[in-house]
Formats: sequence, structure tokens, C-alpha cells
Amino acid sequence: MAPSIPQISRSLHSAARNSPIVAVLYQAIEPPIINGARKPRKPGGYQDSGADIAYTLRNHGVRVLTPATSPDPKEQEGWCFPDTEKGILSAVHQGATHLWANTILFSSHPLQISQSLASAPVSVVGQPPSLVESFDDKAYLNDQLRIHGSFTLPQSWLIRGSDDISSILNSIPRYPVVGKPVRGRGSHGVRVCHDRADLEEHVTALLNESPIVMVEEFLTGEEATITIMPPSTEKGEHWSLPPITRFNHVDGVAPYNGAVAVIANSRAVTESEMQDASYRSAMRQCEQVAKLIGATAPIRVDVRRFSAGSEFAIFDINMKPVRSRLRLLDVQGLICGRT
Repeated sequence: MAPSIPQISRSLHSAARNSPIVAVLYQAIEPPIINGARKPRKPGGYQDSGADIAYTLRNHGVRVLTPATSPDPKEQEGWCFPDTEKGILSAVHQGATHLWANTILFSSHPLQISQSLASAPVSVVGQPPSLVESFDDKAYLNDQLRIHGSFTLPQSWLIRGSDDISSILNSIPRYPVVGKPVRGRGSHGVRVCHDRADLEEHVTALLNESPIVMVEEFLTGEEATITIMPPSTEKGEHWSLPPITRFNHVDGVAPYNGAVAVIANSRAVTESEMQDASYRSAMRQCEQVAKLIGATAPIRVDVRRFSAGSEFAIFDINMKPVRSRLRLLDVQGLICGRT
């Protein structure tokens, strides 16, 4: 099992668990080009969900540091520190014992490489940066899941600019299919293609920004998303929050949450709906995904039925959940239950 604190042992140490002082970080750094692809930066840098996290923690008795003295609950600004070295050090110098990394991490991130953090007695709520860098690559992650052999996945194809693209497209037996970049953010670059010409056009466009494009069979059934929590002192294994079912798709794809609020197209699966064994089967598979990759913070796994009433297949894994959807107990456990 992966260590409970991100793999920054050279720079971060365990902080006192009794009275954590939390600073939430947002994405201020442009992600680097990794293996020829750059993951697009989210507009606002996740300040919206960061503000939600900081506000929720503060309202339930956790001490939260904010760059603004009295941030407005109606605004996203002023609740979170930028994830630059300067921003992180500002939080640490103000007394933060825990940094909630509500951002996109990578191996060259300041949390990983900053020499100024070498002696800082601070813990991180987040994934190991090197783990995120590896598993944000959908091609690499899918390969690992297929090697493991026990996960239900859609049929897929990888297309590189150097490949015989026409031959690969000719091998796809049926449409529609979904084309997407291997390092994407949310619904960026994700499109349902209904025929070969449509797919070829989309693949050509994607190859201008990504060296590898993933094509998957389009799953026509219900979509759900499952947040997986990491082990803690209360629960020794990865475990699932209840599934969230998604609806109101746009052209077959769940819309970007910055344009359509999550509450407008998502709801919790009801207790009666949970009698369908396929939900619990999907939850168990998602927990195994988190265990396999060694997740040390919440991840979100997107699943979809092959058709109405069928089993679910895993089609996307997000190392950073959207608006975490964490219950208070879970949030406090992440902060106070670490060693």
C-alpha cells in the first residue's frame, strides 16, 4: 500500500494531528508538457472547489488559513493559496500544518522539488506528484488496468501521429465511438463521433495538441461517478462513497462543470436503486483501482453501462475529484487521521 503522505519525504514531515491548521492550494502553475502533451489548466485553477473545501472545514471547527482576512462565501477568490513556491511558503510561514493540494500535481511541482520546504513540518492532503503524473496519462493507466485483468473496460484503440491512422480507423467495427486526448481535463477534447469521417476529423484535430489520442467504444447506458476514499485510521482499506448518477448529457458527454453546475446533472443513487447489484459491483472495482494505483487522497472513477440495465464499465479515472463531494466526516478524517 502506498504511504499515507505523498512521496515528498525529503521535504515534508508529519504534523501534529490534534489541532491541524489547513491551507488549501489552488492551481496557479501551468502544467508542464509531459510526453509531448500538456494537460489544459482549468480556468480559475479550481478556486471554486477550493473555496468549498475551505469554507466547509472552517464551518465545522477546523482552523483554516486564507490569504484574505475575511473571504466572502459568495466569491471563490481569497480562500486558497496559489500552488506556486511563493504561495505555498506564504501558507507555511503563516502556520499551516496541512496543505490541501486542490490542484494538478506533477513530478516537478514545488511541493515535490522546493528546497525551501525541506525542513517544513507540514503534511499534504493529496496524491504523490509522481503518481499523478503517471496516472493522468489515460493510455498508461488503461494499460495497467488491462494488465491486471479484473476490470470491466470498454474496447479502445490508441492512435499516434506516426501510426497508420487510416488502418486503425478501418479496424474499428462499429460506431459511435468516443475520441479524447490522453491527458485531458474534464470534457476538454472529448467527443462522440458517429462515423468514420467524423472520427478522422476529430482525431486529426486532437493530434495537434496531444501526441496520442484514445478512441473508446461509446457506452450508451447510465453514467455514474464514484469517489474513492483513501485508507485512514478508521478504515484500513480504500472505500467508496455512494455512487452519483449523471444525466442531462450534451451530445453524449457530461458537460464541463464550469458551464453546467454539477447539481444540474447529478444526484446520489437512492437506497432503492442500490438494490441493483451492478452498483456495488462497480464500487468494488473502483476500490480496487484506487488500491492498485496506491491513491493517498480521494479519486473519482467514472463508469457507464454498456447499455440500459447492463453492468458498468470504467471509462475514466480522475486523480483529483471535481468538487470532492466529501462528507464532513470524510474531510475531517483526511485532515486529522493522517500519520
